[in-house]
Amino acid sequence: MKFTPLALAATLLFATAAQANEPLIRKTLLQQFPGATISSVQKTPYSGLFEVYLDGQLVYVDAKAQYVFAGDVIDLKNRTNLTQARLNQLQAVSWGTFPLDNALKTVKGNGARKLILFSDVDCPYCRKFEAELAKVDNITVYTFLYPIEGLHPNAPQVSKQIWCAPDRNKAWDDYITNRSVPKNDGKCANPVESNIALGNKLKVSGTPTLFFVNGQRIPGMVPAAQLEKLLAANTK
Repeated sequence: MKFTPLALAATLLFATAAQANEPLIRKTLLQQFPGATISSVQKTPYSGLFEVYLDGQLVYVDAKAQYVFAGDVIDLKNRTNLTQARLNQLQAVSWGTFPLDNALKTVKGNGARKLILFSDVDCPYCRKFEAELAKVDNITVYTFLYPIEGLHPNAPQVSKQIWCAPDRNKAWDDYITNRSVPKNDGKCANPVESNIALGNKLKVSGTPTLFFVNGQRIPGMVPAAQLEKLLAANTK
């Protein structure tokens, strides 16, 4: 595609203006939120707003950062959550970041497709996701036991007992399906605290949270049909 001189000038002007706004936006926001981490400032294609990735969340500001907008931007025509889609890009994680030995490994079928799952043993949405996951074949799932103690006080201890069981995968399935707690004290060497630290570092704020081989992150419970689409879209 070729630019006319007028179109090229307009494009350069837009880029220059966006770059000029970035230092002002950073300075203004840091005055209001001292100590905050601003990872990126970027001009959006809608309503003259700038997106700011601030302390792991996405907010929107005007060109002078006089107004801050917190919330999701939805493309009504395509019924797409633009904010969540952008967050998924910004929060992508390299597959090599994950210590797979600290996860329960489940192989179904040929195991060709791979998925990392952060799951809380007492999370009702995690149970629902397990039921959907049971419908998906030819997949290897690495489940990181990630108890969120503030929501589920018993989850850390149960997670350790699951890891310390002779058959961890069976202990996980038994607890998820019928709340059968393994008969041990959970005091073996286990990765639960390390998993919590890793999840906090990656800003995993809820469960289930999914990571695909290309780094894409998807938070929340998804049905089997949607998971199939996500696996197809994020295997490369």
